[in-house]
Amino acid sequence: MTVTDAIGRIAQIQATLVQLDSVTTGTATPAASTRSSSGATDFASALTQALGGTGATTDATTSSGGVTGADVVADAKKYLGVPYVFGGTSASGLDCSGLVQRVFKDLGIDVPRLVSGQSTVGTEVPSLAQAQPGDIIVCNGGEHIVIYAGDGKVIHAPSEGRNVSLVDNWLSDSDIVTIRRVVPQASTAASSASSLSTAQTDALRSLFTSMLQGGSL
Repeated sequence: MTVTDAIGRIAQIQATLVQLDSVTTGTATPAASTRSSSGATDFASALTQALGGTGATTDATTSSGGVTGADVVADAKKYLGVPYVFGGTSASGLDCSGLVQRVFKDLGIDVPRLVSGQSTVGTEVPSLAQAQPGDIIVCNGGEHIVIYAGDGKVIHAPSEGRNVSLVDNWLSDSDIVTIRRVVPQASTAASSASSLSTAQTDALRSLFTSMLQGGSL
């Protein structure tokens, strides 16, 4: 459930409780109903602002749900030894972009099927020196894609007659079309989650206190 969904649900519950209370006591009036609806809307709006956003996600990175680059590498390693099959997208056979799509799908993240689409997901990493485990690297003029595994190694489905392999990275920046970061690194994700949780807690505490003092709840 997204923040927006939660906000909407809270507003619905608040409005429903007010309406039920009015019906039970026999005091329901059109004006009271209107105020209830308005109060629920105001509450939802205030809560959204306190949380600092709309809850919307726009790309694979922001919708990764806590998945990190280390998770990507660990999942990719499950497919080591799987034969290269052109157009393959399963453990019985994979091509280069099929491997990338399969790994992210295992982790609950949808990415395009072809290299051309995968080359636009997430955020761009400026150079190989800044690549982190789990980043995907597009090379061969946009015809091939690999998963950076860290420590100067990559995982990829090479070509016909070969298997998915963990190999030394043979690429230089001049060979690379783009490097994409689809999910954050573990330390970054943990730090962001921690600071966001603290900020949200403080904002909610302040919001509910002010609303209770003002008789809005």
